[in-house]
Amino acid sequence: MWLLPYLAALQALKRKKRFEKQLTQIDGTLSTIEFQREALENSHTNTEVLRNMGIAAKAMKAVHENMDLNKIDDLMQEITEQQDVAQEISEAFSQRVGFGDNFDEDELMAELEELEQEELNKKMANIRLPNVPSSSLSAQPDRVPGRMSSTSSSAHRSRAASSRRAEEEDDDIKQLAAWAT
Repeated sequence: MWLLPYLAALQALKRKKRFEKQLTQIDGTLSTIEFQREALENSHTNTEVLRNMGIAAKAMKAVHENMDLNKIDDLMQEITEQQDVAQEISEAFSQRVGFGDNFDEDELMAELEELEQEELNKKMANIRLPNVPSSSLSAQPDRVPGRMSSTSSSAHRSRAASSRRAEEEDDDIKQLAAWAT
């Protein structure tokens, strides 16, 4: 009795192996069919592309049969000439009509510069220049005992000189501002 379940299990195992082999064959067949289907689709697509390219080539040839390169060149040349004429007309309209405006630009510029120079000379005559001492500056005295140290004395002189320079610069700036207005 123990043999019966064993034989049934062996039969089931054999059937399983046959089914697995059959499944592998079917899977291979399906893969081959899928590959053939893709190859047919590609062939069909290539055929359609080739046919459409032939139709396009024929259509382009038919369109170009009515075109002559010399006629196209002549037409383009005519268009260019007409554009040039239109540009000349536009320029003619945009030019000012001379109502006594025939002046030499160089003469006008020279006259303008002369007038500007005269005005500048008038303004320069009214400028008051700052006074400059005509005598030479005296030498600094030697240090005397009991006086400020030389450091504080020179600092004092430096501040005084800076103050005078600032006042002179202020005067100069006022004169320039008066001249400019």
